[in-house]
Amino acid sequence: MTVGPIGTFAQLYILQLHGSVLDVGLATTLFNAVTIPASIFWGFVTDRIHGRKTIVVLSYVGIAASVFVFSFVKTIYGVEVVYAAFGFLSVAFATPLNLLIMETQPKSKWASIFSRFSMVSSVGVTLGLLLSAGWADYLPFQLLVIPLGALALLSAALSVQMIREKTSVFERSMIVMIRESLFHRLLSMPMLFLKVPRIMDFLRIFRGVKFGVTREPALIYTSIGAFYFASGIFNTSIVPSLYQANLSQSQVFLVLLVGMVVQVIAFRSLGRRIQQKGVRRTAAQGLTLRALSYLAIAIGAVSFVGLPYLGVALVFYPIGAGIAYAAYYAASNVMIFNTVGRSNQGSSLGVFSALVGMATMIGSFVSGLLSFFIGYGATFVAAAVWLGFAAVLTTIIGQEVESEAF
Repeated sequence: MTVGPIGTFAQLYILQLHGSVLDVGLATTLFNAVTIPASIFWGFVTDRIHGRKTIVVLSYVGIAASVFVFSFVKTIYGVEVVYAAFGFLSVAFATPLNLLIMETQPKSKWASIFSRFSMVSSVGVTLGLLLSAGWADYLPFQLLVIPLGALALLSAALSVQMIREKTSVFERSMIVMIRESLFHRLLSMPMLFLKVPRIMDFLRIFRGVKFGVTREPALIYTSIGAFYFASGIFNTSIVPSLYQANLSQSQVFLVLLVGMVVQVIAFRSLGRRIQQKGVRRTAAQGLTLRALSYLAIAIGAVSFVGLPYLGVALVFYPIGAGIAYAAYYAASNVMIFNTVGRSNQGSSLGVFSALVGMATMIGSFVSGLLSFFIGYGATFVAAAVWLGFAAVLTTIIGQEVESEAF
């Protein structure tokens, strides 16, 4: 409930301080840039401090502190710095929580426990957005961080009271071995560094793109990189485009709330359909549907303001961020697991994580520039084009990525 609304809050607060979409782009770029070394740092901390509970509690306390600081910040630069600090702390608890599940629950229950864990997290994000939508237009906007920070402190207190640790511990590499754990770990934070990738690791994967057997990882990683680049472009500018189209802050949160609700429903209903249609086909269809929703929102951005644009966003944003995202994410997760799970797990996952982080960061930076100098319509069209490129790459990936049923 705390983490879900903070990105939108930071963007809206920058705009409220008379910042531009360029300022929002810089803030989001800095946030994404910080999460890359943060993922590496907290991974190494998790390896060396086997007290999962300690890391979880300290991360919740740190998140609460950074969220509370927002209420004292009065400048755009201050918001950017605090948002970056929040980003550094917000990646700390994902890996320890995954490991706690594996260390405290029987292996036979891991799949159901991880599914429940994901659902609880999604419901929390949804409730956080609901709280924010109800607060934003009726109470001082800057003070929204007070209940959000209090919820993080409550999480810390509950963790102290309720978390029990076992004497036996798993290494982080175990997350990669179990598909359900990898799925939910990457869903909470799409970067997991078992080791810091080297130049040779990138060359090993991408130099095989011309060859039949070894080209699949290169195609998969390139298509995923294009997806996250497009997502960085779109997600950075969607909130400013709504706000600057004369929508209220509550209406902006409402769009994101509806998208999240649809996403939760879509994730719960996709497993059997992916088995029937196949991984590649589902991924390509998800990318295509997401691209079409981006194009529809691009048309809305240049054609409407106020309630008509809100109507467009309420229809097409949930399609792109909900149905299409869930379909692509679930299918691409199978491809990632099948690729990373074969050999060179640490280096392969490191390349994937670095690619995701860099693509998202560069996409955020490009988004601010495009929206500021050209406009939101062109920005969303650019994101759609990159998704189309990712869809084309996905269709030519070989059959072996489907060897593991979803």
